[in-house]
Amino acid sequence: MSTNSDGTLDDVSQGWARLASTLVQGGRSKRIPESGEFVNLPVARGSTVLFPTLEAMAANGRNSHDHALVYGAMGSPVQHELEKLLSDIEGGTHTQVVNSGLSACTTPLLAFLGSGDHLLLPDSVYGPTRRFANTMLARMGIATTYYAPLATQDEIRALIRPETKLLFAESPGSHTFEVQDIPMLSRTAHEAGALLVLDNTWGIGVFQPFEHGVDVSVQALTKYPVGHSDVIIGSITVADEGLWKKLRDAAIQLGQCAGPDDCWLTLRGLRTMAVRLAHQSRSALELAQWLKARSEVSRVLHPALEDCPGHENWKRDFRGASGLFGVQLRADISVAAMERMVDSLKMFGIGASWGGYESLILPTTGRINRTAQDAPSEIAAFRLQIGLEAVDDLKADLANGLEGLEIAV
Repeated sequence: MSTNSDGTLDDVSQGWARLASTLVQGGRSKRIPESGEFVNLPVARGSTVLFPTLEAMAANGRNSHDHALVYGAMGSPVQHELEKLLSDIEGGTHTQVVNSGLSACTTPLLAFLGSGDHLLLPDSVYGPTRRFANTMLARMGIATTYYAPLATQDEIRALIRPETKLLFAESPGSHTFEVQDIPMLSRTAHEAGALLVLDNTWGIGVFQPFEHGVDVSVQALTKYPVGHSDVIIGSITVADEGLWKKLRDAAIQLGQCAGPDDCWLTLRGLRTMAVRLAHQSRSALELAQWLKARSEVSRVLHPALEDCPGHENWKRDFRGASGLFGVQLRADISVAAMERMVDSLKMFGIGASWGGYESLILPTTGRINRTAQDAPSEIAAFRLQIGLEAVDDLKADLANGLEGLEIAV
């Protein structure tokens, strides 16, 4: 996409308008019976699937890679419709819904890596993904090397070994919001015979992973698709049939599935995601630009802002933005003063998640781990999730908190 240096409100929200019709119309049958039917799909709760004959049961078992009804742990009708819609959103061929966003990150690692293999992870990766690599994968004999999220192609090549089978990306990065060069990472991984897996949770709908060479895209559906902070669920979408068979086999062996009620709530949330995120993305950029001009703030980490790490990658590859970004305060403002400010806010809840309808704030100081690089200095910093509240109300709340910082320093 082409933008002004610091983006515009239209730049960050235009991608959602393109997605709206898919979200409203997809994931449901277009054939309405003469007797009529409800707008939303019914929820089918069950474990056991009954068949009219043994032959029919055997046929369904042979089709377990497809969206066939075999057993409740292999998916329900509403899960299968959700998976079809997610494939459309991400632009992939098949999707597997799993029970959490973390499962969406870890299941591909288990599906495509084995003992003796080597994994490359970005230093900015989601903390629980880092912990999984450092503990469980290490116990399985899978080695992990961390790379700087904005490493050059030559720097990535230097880290690749003959046994490197998978390069993982997360763009933008957790807490520090580096936007990675996904096309370059794809070329580099593929020339080494490795897969590129992307955590695309921030960019759902505005970054099309498979157009840029990604092999597997993961989503914490808990965030924007659910949109109401009341479901834990994730998904994995693949580029082709060969990857799907390996992923589906792993998901079945790991018992990965999501309950029908959670799938139904996610499908319902997706219907309004374009409208919610058009509002949230515009509000977030307006607040980011407002915060950037505040004297208490040293830096705002929003991908649409020119000085955000990897902004040029965002400008080139993304169709919009979401509602999550970071803020760093002046060096002379203490972490304790920032924490008092956080406690004083009225409109922002204190919470570790994001993507719901409510605005949240989370201090990030002391939460950032680094292996390939030095950890950021312990400056006062926080992350903002911008919800559906009136942006002027959010500004007023933040202004009260920031103005109090001068007294608390």
